[in-house]
Amino acid sequence: MASNILADKPHAVCFPHPAQSHITSMLKLAKLLHYKGFHITFVNTEFNHKRLLKSRGPDALTGLPDFRFESIPDGFPPPDENVTHDIYAICEASRKNLLGSINDLLDKLNDKASSDVPPVTYIVSDGAMPVAIDAAAMHEIPIALFYTISACSFMGTTQFQALREKGLTPLKDESFLTNGYLDKVVDWIPGMRDIKLRDLPSFVRTTDPNDYMFNFCVECAKRASEGSAVIFHTFDALEQEVLTAFYSLLPRVYTIGPLQLLLNQMQEDDLNSIGCNLWQEEVQCLKWLDSQRPNSVIYVNFGSIAVATKEQLIEFGMGLSKSGHPFLWIIRPGMITGDSTVLPPEFTEETKERGFISSWCPQEEVLNHPSVGGFLTHCGWGSIIESISSGVPMLCWPSFGDQQTNCWYTCTEWGIGMEIDSVVTREKVETQVRELLDGEEGKKMKQKAMEWRNFYPPPTSKPHKINAKISQTTSPQRVSLAVSCLIPEGLIPLMACMIFDLKPFQIASLLLILLHLLKLLRKTMASFNDLLAKLNDTTYSGVPPVTCIVSDGMMPFAFSAAEMLGIPIALFFTISACIHQ
Repeated sequence: MASNILADKPHAVCFPHPAQSHITSMLKLAKLLHYKGFHITFVNTEFNHKRLLKSRGPDALTGLPDFRFESIPDGFPPPDENVTHDIYAICEASRKNLLGSINDLLDKLNDKASSDVPPVTYIVSDGAMPVAIDAAAMHEIPIALFYTISACSFMGTTQFQALREKGLTPLKDESFLTNGYLDKVVDWIPGMRDIKLRDLPSFVRTTDPNDYMFNFCVECAKRASEGSAVIFHTFDALEQEVLTAFYSLLPRVYTIGPLQLLLNQMQEDDLNSIGCNLWQEEVQCLKWLDSQRPNSVIYVNFGSIAVATKEQLIEFGMGLSKSGHPFLWIIRPGMITGDSTVLPPEFTEETKERGFISSWCPQEEVLNHPSVGGFLTHCGWGSIIESISSGVPMLCWPSFGDQQTNCWYTCTEWGIGMEIDSVVTREKVETQVRELLDGEEGKKMKQKAMEWRNFYPPPTSKPHKINAKISQTTSPQRVSLAVSCLIPEGLIPLMACMIFDLKPFQIASLLLILLHLLKLLRKTMASFNDLLAKLNDTTYSGVPPVTCIVSDGMMPFAFSAAEMLGIPIALFFTISACIHQ
């Protein structure tokens, strides 16, 4: 009996891109799937696996009987310093080293003789892991691509090839970075009105036709259509125009988020101890925040990969000092390029009573603390969505990748941020910190941030039905059409009725179940095609050629087969006409 239950349980293998924010978002999605009855195998690279054990202790990755961690070789040497790799190294290692490791892991998990887990039924992979698409195809396992970046930044990425074909990139030389060329408006990208070249993901600024990251992004964008589904960590109202464009560009697009607000509604204490911070969190900062006035603190964190020079660090430090506001500043190991630096003595003297510097912190707890009034951020999507979930306005200092696009939307479209110039000065930092926390513009942004935050019910409220979200974000037709891409036409009425009684995070669970159904239907279609070919083989068949097909309306593969062979088909619905309508 127990073995039958185990075999029937859906098993999702989650492959995050091996960078901190990507791991964090994927783990949240995995927890939601586990909450809805999935067996989870969460896969880290060996490099990050060892870092997690170092930062969180030897039992950090013990997991649960049905939520397990695995690690795969990535080609990186053992981490002897508490420092992450740059984005180029991470992407290159993933592309070159992981396919064999992923295949070996899937073989191990599906080995009925030695495995004590259900067979793998689905793969959930980061969209920046095209190697997982190859592995899924080799094993004939449906794969959902989960994008932990914003939909708007991914839309920008999907246009890289077109930008190259139109001669807009690569740049002719580095003078184009400063001569006004990047202010050119690109007015033809779906869902992105009036955006400039400078506001697209930064890899378009390359002068090298063979730039690794540019071409890596082109590959990821091109292969998005190979996934059984595309999932964005966002919500419809936030990125409505871009998502509407994606609904027509990709066959199956779903949104789920903000993930933390969904997790807050779960009643599953066993998962609370499962974390993924690659640096040890210094929770003393929370006690320090307790001593500060409400909405008085500026929180500063430039993420897990972005770096700054010694000179930039000093300008930020002196600007924070001159602002007069208390601050919590995260300076992680490896963040400063060049020689190790010490902030000027005057900074230490002026801020000793109102500044707290830490190497890492529990960011979502910090952002939700009542003392925090603003967030100085690099504009990574994880930080943006967490700030929105907390109702905290932002000062934006984007570094690379998707951050420029996130910054533009945060400041221009959503009205919850102000950009700090890339050439940072203490005067600008001082002025903008004061404006954010004390000025009229800052008050407007705070109000707008709270409007976005209150778009969803607070964590203490009862889980809301998905139809409540639909009424605020999109139309019932949008959900019905999205589901219809994955299920038999005859089941659309049934599924449309079911989906309106779902909680938000159940959408992801339903999606994976439907993907499994799709896989079975494809196999059935192949068998049906073989049967028709056999019946129409006049050499060996003892029956007349097939002149028509009469199919149940809940057998869509028959319709596809009839269309392929040019045979008329009548659909016979055994349900009532009112149900079908």
